[in-house]
Formats: sequence, structure tokens, C-alpha cells
Amino acid sequence: MFAVPENTVVEAAPVKKHAARIATEFALDRDRWKSHLRYDPTERFATLLDRVDDHEVWLMSWLPGQSTDLHDHGSATGAFTIVSGVLTERVMRANTTLELQPGQSRVFAPHYVHQVSNNGTDPAVSIHVYRTSREMRTYP
Repeated sequence: MFAVPENTVVEAAPVKKHAARIATEFALDRDRWKSHLRYDPTERFATLLDRVDDHEVWLMSWLPGQSTDLHDHGSATGAFTIVSGVLTERVMRANTTLELQPGQSRVFAPHYVHQVSNNGTDPAVSIHVYRTSREMRTYP
């Protein structure tokens, strides 16, 4: 047996959950957010659900025809999960459009330029997780 001198053992850094996992867990736990859900006929609804040291969690609702502008999230990383309805994401770098169904998640890195919209006939709900802070820079 031998002794290990103090201060020579590296403490393991806490493991952070992936943003998509956090978004999915919130999406599945409707009791955490259902009382906050609103639909606004004039603009997309968003409300902060949780803020901790390394991320924020936002609830968003989308009536048919509502969308974001083309935007990125600056230096933030994160993910969003579709709870209900169908959202369409247009991704600039990949020059692609994706139809996102309930349960699907999308992740984003810094300067990920996209646009999200509800092109369907039913309302949609999504949960978004931002690491650092929620920032939105729009493009023409």
C-alpha cells in the first residue's frame, strides 16, 4: 500500500448534460411548463422556464404562419425539441429544409444560421435550451 500526497488527485469535472437531453427531459415533463403555455395571435410566444449557471430553458409556442427571422444565436450553443405540432427549419449552411416532428431535436453551434416556422395548420410547441445566454442576431 502507498500513500497519495494531498493535491495530487485531479477532481473530475462535473459532467454537463447535452442541451438536447435537457430539452427532451423538459418536453416530456409537461407539468413543469404546461401552466406557462400561451398562444399569441400577433407574435410567437416565448417564456423562460429555467435558468441555471450553464444554460437557459425556454418554452415557445407557434401558431400557424408564425416564424423566426433568419438568425443565429451568436456564440451560444444549444438545442430545441418539438413537443407538439410540426415545425420547419431552414438551415443556411447546408442549404436544406427539414420538417421536424414531435420528439425530434435539433442542435446548434455558434453562428448556426437558420429560420424556424410553423407552416402547418395546427399550433406547435417547442422547448429550447441555450448554453450561455439566449441571443438572436437576425439577417436580411
